[in-house]
Order: sequence, then C-alpha cells, then structure tokens
Amino acid sequence: MPHAREYLEKRYNSPRGQHFLESTNGSERPKLLFGSSGGSHPLARFTDQRETYGPLVVEQLVRNLVQPEVVVDLGAGSGRDLEIVRRLHPRAKLVAVEIDTAYARALEGKADEICVANIERDSLPLADGEADLIIANQVLEHTKEIFWVFHEVSRSLKLGGHFLFGVPNICSLHNRFLLLFGRQPTQHKVCSAHVRPFSKGDTLAFLNACFPGGYKLEEFRGAQFYPFPARLSRILADALPTFAFTIFFLIRKVAEYHGEFAAYPARAQLETNFWTGPVPTSSQYWPLPQPGNHALNSSVISPEQRL
Repeated sequence: MPHAREYLEKRYNSPRGQHFLESTNGSERPKLLFGSSGGSHPLARFTDQRETYGPLVVEQLVRNLVQPEVVVDLGAGSGRDLEIVRRLHPRAKLVAVEIDTAYARALEGKADEICVANIERDSLPLADGEADLIIANQVLEHTKEIFWVFHEVSRSLKLGGHFLFGVPNICSLHNRFLLLFGRQPTQHKVCSAHVRPFSKGDTLAFLNACFPGGYKLEEFRGAQFYPFPARLSRILADALPTFAFTIFFLIRKVAEYHGEFAAYPARAQLETNFWTGPVPTSSQYWPLPQPGNHALNSSVISPEQRL
C-alpha cells in the first residue's frame, strides 16, 4: 500500500487531503488505519470510482427540472453537483452546506452562499418552503440522525420541490454475492464512515411510514456497477438499477409538511436516542407540532458560520 501522503494526493485530491499533505510537509508517513478510506476493495481496481457519484445520472435528473430558483447541496464536497446545476440552470441561487471547513473554503466561487453546519443537529439556513431542489449525494449513509435530516429537508422544500439523493445500495449485485458467502457488504462495514444502509424498497417504506403521501417518487436510477469498467457499468446500472452500487432517488414533495419526520421516533417508540429538535421524545406528547414551530432547540446557523 502506498504511504498516506501519496494515497491522498493521487486518490482523493480533496481539500481535506491537501490540508493533510500540507500539515505533514512530507516529513511523516503515517499508516492508513483500517476503515479510513473507501474504494480499497480488490474489485475497485476494475472500476472508475467517479461513477459512484453518478455525474451523468445527476445531470439527467437535474436537466429535466423546470427552472429551480433555490438549489441547496448538503455535503457539497468539491462542488461537483453544484457545477452541474450551474451549467444547466445558471439563474438558480446555489447554497452549499458543509460541515468541513476545508471543503467549505474550497467551495468559494462555486456557490452563491456557503454555510458551515452539521446537518444532523443544525437547522438548514432556509426559511420554510424556500428551496426548489435539495441535493444530498453520498451523504445520507454517513448520518445517524436520518429523521432530523428529512425533517429539515421537508421543512425547507417548497410544495412541489424536489429532493435528489444518492446513496450506496446494500442490495447491489456484488453485495448479494458477498452476503451469500457470509461476507460483509463493501459499503457498510462496522469500522467505516458509513453508518446507515439503503435499498430502494426500504427507503420508500421509510418515506411512506414517516410522511404518508408526502412524497412522490419521480425517478429512480442506478450508477456504478461492480466490478465493471465505466462504459459497461453505465449500461448495466441503467438496465438494472436495483443491482447497481449506487442508487438515486428524485422525490417530489406533494403535501404540506407539519413535522412528521421529527415526530416519528416518538410515535413509533424507537428505542434509540434520535435527535428530533423540539419534538418530545415520548409518544405521550403526540399529536404533531404545529406548522412554524420548527427547530426551537436546534443550533441555528450563526452569521459567523457563513463564509
């Protein structure tokens, strides 16, 4: 295995990796820890890792939207998806949300507004019903607080607005073979950055349970198909999206939102300490909170956090 400096420089070329390279100044050769990097499975050598983020899929889905005015990218990273939106919808206001300050600074010039925020605890820097499109590409699998994230997304979206999210597929073809032989799925190991698995059926069940009739699935696509090269991978992922490595959902908000996602853990008496902002943590406090009473106990983004 190459030492960490070369690995980060050649494989990731990310702001965080560049910061690491500058801080070590070439004098250290720390060993990468188990679980500290993705794309290191032996099958990955045959694939184009850029396909995991589905740039062609994102472009196709965004292209068909009718002139979104406010577009928000959660976990904007390098700004790849924002650049796609800017090219297709140049008049849209682009808002980037990042927890990592190195990425946030690197996003200058790629977004009209950049906010440093923890989407698992903070309120999004948006008024109720302000956003036309919210994107989360390869982000949700890193989150425990899925109910809070969807609460804030649903609060912030306009009626008729869209949420486009891409996540690793635990039911991908290669994962099915791995499980058949008693092996852990590559994207969802215990010692890794991913904490939540997704599949098409379970994701739709989650949406329907928490916010019945609130969203309509408009598009479902696949990207990356292990262990094949890009050209064949695109053909297979398009034909068999439920077997693809990454799955993309484009859902449209079709009902007014009144806090259903944040209230669900209490309603279902889920025995996990989920963060739900002001929503009571016991089902005895049901019914749902009233509209406009969102995020009273959450950390609102301060002006100092806006770059």
